[in-house]
Amino acid sequence: MKTITVRYFALFRESAGLGEETLELDAVTARDVFEQTRGRHGSAEPSGHCKVAINDTMADSVSDGDTVLLFPPVAGG
Repeated sequence: MKTITVRYFALFRESAGLGEETLELDAVTARDVFEQTRGRHGSAEPSGHCKVAINDTMADSVSDGDTVLLFPPVAGG
């Protein structure tokens, strides 16, 4: 188990009902974090609709004490 701070943005923040929380998770990858928080907050978004930054860097593996940012992909025109 790792202690991970998760910050939610946009629709993920709306689903979670909060902007940030610290969780004890059994997670190895960013996808693990997304899947575990998605189930926790009942989000129906598929994992492909989530961009993740770990400690402000686009990364995939998580370590104890990391801060994981979950945000939807942005579209521009």
